[in-house]
Amino acid sequence: MNKKSAVEPGYRNKISYHTILLGGTAFVFGALITFAHITTHDDIALRLQEDMLASLHQVLPPAIYDNKPLDDTLTLKPDGPNQAGLKIYRARKAGKIVGVAFEITGTGYGGAIEIIMGVDKDGKILGVRVISHHETPGLGDKIELSKSNWITKFKGLFFGNPKKDKWKVKKDGGYFDQFTGATITPRGVVKAIKHGLELFEKNRSQILGIKTPLKTSLNGTTIFFRRYG
Repeated sequence: MNKKSAVEPGYRNKISYHTILLGGTAFVFGALITFAHITTHDDIALRLQEDMLASLHQVLPPAIYDNKPLDDTLTLKPDGPNQAGLKIYRARKAGKIVGVAFEITGTGYGGAIEIIMGVDKDGKILGVRVISHHETPGLGDKIELSKSNWITKFKGLFFGNPKKDKWKVKKDGGYFDQFTGATITPRGVVKAIKHGLELFEKNRSQILGIKTPLKTSLNGTTIFFRRYG
């Protein structure tokens, strides 16, 4: 008889033993992962909140509002069945909305470009920043503020300055500069920002909390009643 077989208990050769052992090991690792998630969840959430607050400060000048936009939000309904709602951060002064910020996504050479932009109540851009991207270093990464000031040139612009049909890079007959050797990246950013302004324009009343007037007709005359509350 093999010495190893004589020494080892017989239950170790049973399938049930290995099943229990595997299950126990999985349970222990699962418990450790759950514990790590619970203990780090609050810290991760706090870091994300701090990152968002820092981004908001760059596109919503703190001097123009006296509330906390991070806590004053509105989510617009998605445009399509496979899209998520758009979260709007609202800046108020003495209770009145003076500006909003929201995230949009553009498509560059390397994939998705995550952008946050701020707009005042009249649709004028207060600021734009790129949050994340995968563009080529030395070329497409000029959309980062740390690489160039290109992204700052959107501040103060709106539909009308330039005209809506000029919200393209110069290579496409538009107003905005492209980068040498990298047209796709700025093209994607400009397109995304234009879409952001269109979203604001389309949903302006809801975003700013403007109540649309009710109207009725009396003897052929249209009468408007302002809706309150």
